[in-house]
Amino acid sequence: MLTLINLLVLIIIIQVIHFLGTWKLYKRAGREAWEAAIPIYNAIVLLKIINRPWWWVFLLFIPVINVIMFPVIWVETARSFGKNSTLDTFLAIFSLGFYNYYLNYLSTCQYLGNRSIKATTKTGEFVSSVVFAVVAATIVHTYVMQPFTIPTSSLEKSLLVGDFLFVSKFHYGARVPKTPISFPMVHDSIPGLGVKSYSSSVELPLMRLPAITEIERNDIVVFNWPVDTVRMFGDSSGKHYHKPIDKKSNYVKRTVGVPGDSLKIVDGKIYINSKPLELPERAKPQYSYIVQGKGQGFNLRSLVEIYNITDGIAWFNKSKRQYLIPAVTEASAKKLENHPNVEWIKRQIDPKGEKDLKIFPNNKKVNWNRDQFGPIYIPKKGKTVKLNAESFSLYRRVIEVYEGSELGRQQSLSIKGDQVYMNNKPIDNYTFKQDYYFMMGDNRHNSEDSRFWGYVPMSHVVGKPVFIWLSLDGNASGLLDKLRLDRMFTTVAGEGERVSYLQYFLIALVLWFGFRYFSKKRKKA
Repeated sequence: MLTLINLLVLIIIIQVIHFLGTWKLYKRAGREAWEAAIPIYNAIVLLKIINRPWWWVFLLFIPVINVIMFPVIWVETARSFGKNSTLDTFLAIFSLGFYNYYLNYLSTCQYLGNRSIKATTKTGEFVSSVVFAVVAATIVHTYVMQPFTIPTSSLEKSLLVGDFLFVSKFHYGARVPKTPISFPMVHDSIPGLGVKSYSSSVELPLMRLPAITEIERNDIVVFNWPVDTVRMFGDSSGKHYHKPIDKKSNYVKRTVGVPGDSLKIVDGKIYINSKPLELPERAKPQYSYIVQGKGQGFNLRSLVEIYNITDGIAWFNKSKRQYLIPAVTEASAKKLENHPNVEWIKRQIDPKGEKDLKIFPNNKKVNWNRDQFGPIYIPKKGKTVKLNAESFSLYRRVIEVYEGSELGRQQSLSIKGDQVYMNNKPIDNYTFKQDYYFMMGDNRHNSEDSRFWGYVPMSHVVGKPVFIWLSLDGNASGLLDKLRLDRMFTTVAGEGERVSYLQYFLIALVLWFGFRYFSKKRKKA
């Protein structure tokens, strides 16, 4: 990973390469040779030479966007000196801009001056339109708003499988991509090809734009899965990868613990700082239940629909006519208890003291499970904790990975007896360098969350889901039946029943097309 010093050195190298390959071209365009050597200023001058707007210079310094813009500048430079053929375009792009060296030293091509920048062919016009559509979309996708789909039922009933969201990047501060050499607007792999969409040869230091709000308790947050080292999407080889932070899988969960909180789970209920967690009205936690039937049987499909059961119903013990409901709210469970064919219904709770090795901190030393967990302290930036045999496993990954290798630091922990060592030197405490969060799904028994892999660092936070623009029911048959109209164009956060703004959007759409139609008609007249 690049440090800030290494990044500065890289910029200087790029500037030297640019100067050596273009200074004669600057002179042919009526400029001074030294103007090709001044960082940023040389880019502004070059944009004037190729007859492009000066503000393009900003695009050259935005990670991912600059990967698109550099080839455009190379091609436009060649065309400004009369090199307009398809071969010239290919040479400019596939030589990574070094075609300019040929123009600078070996060619006698002359500067064309204020040439027309309008494409001379329909193909050229189409390519130009696509390039700048991709640039604009990539800026929005990376720094403003990103589309996201809910793939699992871990946050039902707040967010449903098939909800299509807009995730705000600017609420918590847009994160500058760590992998600037990356295919735009895709995640870890290129769809249909199953190959990596990025290069790890250059990784930028962790940088984030200023936030307009902090992550608050109960916020629903999209983040990169901290422990993701699994295979790429679409890769069936079974190979595992080390993924940069921004290319780890996207997860969406509810923030149940914020930095500085003490969290524990007792009988499936979350306690923050020794007080029960107060959830917002739209949050409806679900648990697994065992249902004892009376022998008459059930219409299972009818039960799922009437009691709004998320993950279906299965046999728990067929001989005893006991059923398992993997996920249902407390309110629905109480209603079901009054069903004439139900003898009793009981929540499935893992008992205290029963050890689950899949549960964080995965060290075989704590008797924790999904329903009996903690207490643990959630790290807060600038706060110090004691390090000993008891706390070692709780913070080892935080120190070694999230505040170590992922940020370019070497921080290796070990323990002998009750003494903790960092890089073979004894330490008794540690001060955290960033904030951490504890994320969980509302579907308590069907959610892979912080109970299984621990804290979510601020460095892994992607954004805040703000808007549901489309919602499709995958279990419905017809297209119209699939549309959940009551959820479309609704906000993610808020109290009370959801209010859809779909009708207002449709009215605005009709007005817009009507305005366009009559404007064109007036021009023709």
